Amino acid sequence: MRITVKVGTSTLAYPTGRLNIRRVEELIKTLSDLKNAGHEIIFVSSGAIAMGVGKLPLRSRPDDIPTKQAAAAVGQCELMYTYDRMFAEYNHVTAQILLTRADFDHDDRRLNLENTLFRLLELGAIPVINENDTIATDEISVGDNDTLAAIVARCVKSDLLVLLSDIDGLYTDDPHKNKNARFISRVEMITPEIEALAGGSGSTLGTGGMATKLHAAQLVTQAGFDMVITNGARPAVLYDIVDGKAVGTRFIGEGKV
Repeated sequence: MRITVKVGTSTLAYPTGRLNIRRVEELIKTLSDLKNAGHEIIFVSSGAIAMGVGKLPLRSRPDDIPTKQAAAAVGQCELMYTYDRMFAEYNHVTAQILLTRADFDHDDRRLNLENTLFRLLELGAIPVINENDTIATDEISVGDNDTLAAIVARCVKSDLLVLLSDIDGLYTDDPHKNKNARFISRVEMITPEIEALAGGSGSTLGTGGMATKLHAAQLVTQAGFDMVITNGARPAVLYDIVDGKAVGTRFIGEGKV
C-alpha cells in the first residue's frame, strides 16, 4: 500500500515550539515499521516555523512574513536533521522536498515533481515534504499542509492519506468547547451539512483547521481513495488504520461506497 501521512504542528511540537521528542520518536518508529512491512511511505510534515520559533528569540508565532520565513529557514533545518537521524536508526533514507503552489500549477514542474517522487519510492527512500515557507508568499503559497498533503497524495497515486492532528476526527461541534459534540466515524459523501461542521484553526502554532481537512478530503475522495483524520498523540494508531480498522474519521473515496 502507498500511504501518505501528514503530521501537524500540534502533533510535533509543544506549545513552546520545542519538539515533542517522545511523540516524534514513536511516529518515526511506526512509519519505519510500516515501511519494513512493505508499504511505501510519503511523509508530509508541518512544523518548520514552529521549530524556528522554538530556536529563535521569539515568544510566539510571528505575524509578519519576513519573520515567518526566517523562522521557517531555521526550523526546517532542525526538522530534517531530526528526521534524517531518527529514520537512519531504522536503516531508512529520507529525501527532503520543499514545494510551493507553482510546482503544481505548471505542468512541466508538476511532471518533474511526480517523476522525482516515483523514483524516490522506487529507490526505497522516504520523501519528507513541506511547503517552502522560506520563500512562499500569499501569491505562491499552497496555504496549509492538509491541502498540500492531498495534492501530493494525488500526484503519487496514494492508496490512503492519513492526517495526524490534535483532534480525534470530525465532530458535530468543536469537542474542545462542547462536551456534547458527537463523533462522526465515517463520511461517504461531503455534503454542505458536513462542510458546515468545519471550525477555525485549533493550534496557535499551525495554520490548519477542520476546514482545510475537509478541503483535503474533497480532493482525495474525488480521486477515488480514502482519507482518515485522527489524533496524532498515539502514532501507533497508524497500524490499525492501515489494517482498515475504525480509527478516527474515514472519508470514503468516490466509487467505493
